[in-house]
Amino acid sequence: MEAAAAAATFTGHKRSSSFSLRCPSLNFLRLRRIFDLFDKNGDGMITIEEISQALSLLGLEADFSDLEFTIKSHIKPGSSGLSFEDFVSLHQSLDSSFFGYDNIASEEEAANDIGDQARMRQEESDLSEAFKVFDEDGDGYISAHELQVVLRKLGLPEAKEIDRIHQMITSVDRNQDGRVDFFEFKDMMRSVLVRS
Repeated sequence: MEAAAAAATFTGHKRSSSFSLRCPSLNFLRLRRIFDLFDKNGDGMITIEEISQALSLLGLEADFSDLEFTIKSHIKPGSSGLSFEDFVSLHQSLDSSFFGYDNIASEEEAANDIGDQARMRQEESDLSEAFKVFDEDGDGYISAHELQVVLRKLGLPEAKEIDRIHQMITSVDRNQDGRVDFFEFKDMMRSVLVRS
């Protein structure tokens, strides 16, 4: 999934800061959201077909047989697809294969070795990176149109409802300028993490 995309463009020997978030709660939340987006029928399983379709919608074409080969080893016997736990395992395996480190060990080391200030800087960096996904024109704001474009790429039904998109924007738009700046986005993301 993300790893397949990362592998297609990654040729160096250092880790990609966009691949693995160093804040475990952000990483878990991100993986859960990706899983839920890929699980189109909501059955708690992601089939190879669903992953292929999601990658295609994001413009990340992957050879189906390569995808099938990589994913099948993580599907439990008798199961029709990846459960969330299988998905996490696949992510960690790809993380290790492409970037040469164990994600779980890396997170434990980060928690032990990095002070509070460093963790806060990393969280800020991760949030900034996430913000840039939505801020397609790079003007420092997420407009309703930009949110709609991303939701459409992800194949979400909300993308067809501009009124719903405006409601999403309004719900976090503290200064009521009709768009979301980074600070509003950051507050929204932190409140989501606190609730979860």
